[in-house]
Amino acid sequence: MSAREILTGDEMRRAIVRISHEIVERQGGTSDLVLVGIQRRGVPLARRIAESIAAHEGAAPPTGALDITFHRDDRELRHGQPVVKGTEIPFELEASTVVLVDDVLFTGRTVRAALNAVCDLGRPARVRLAVLVDRGHRELPIRADHVGKNVPTSREEVVRVRLAEVDGEDGVSIERLAPVAAGA
Repeated sequence: MSAREILTGDEMRRAIVRISHEIVERQGGTSDLVLVGIQRRGVPLARRIAESIAAHEGAAPPTGALDITFHRDDRELRHGQPVVKGTEIPFELEASTVVLVDDVLFTGRTVRAALNAVCDLGRPARVRLAVLVDRGHRELPIRADHVGKNVPTSREEVVRVRLAEVDGEDGVSIERLAPVAAGA
């Protein structure tokens, strides 16, 4: 596999700050705003966005974590037993603007599962989507409201987001998968 860096840690930080400003501007402030990170890397991203909002607005919106494991429509296609990471939403969703946060938007299936999971927990006034990277290739009619970076990719490529909280460092790279040999 060969990899090329598309976002450094500093570029990632600037994208998160920009996303936080966009969210507040679109909301008209922080009233009734909550951030919900999709497990795994969406959770630390949601916390970073909340910290950035607090830095320029003086108040951080509540943040939560959403596990979509049992809402996925491709669960039977994934190998092995599902790993449940846990949902933690310590606030009411009713009448709130929920901003779902994830690292990469690809086919849209993760977001569809997240929407189902959110609706099982309550009825928000509206739901928006913030992603660090939008790589295209949608299979469902889903788009992000706030995007850190749009990156055209091929289906033979994988976008790897690295976060200090999970991976020990920040950065985003694209890796081309090695071709599978015939008969393998």
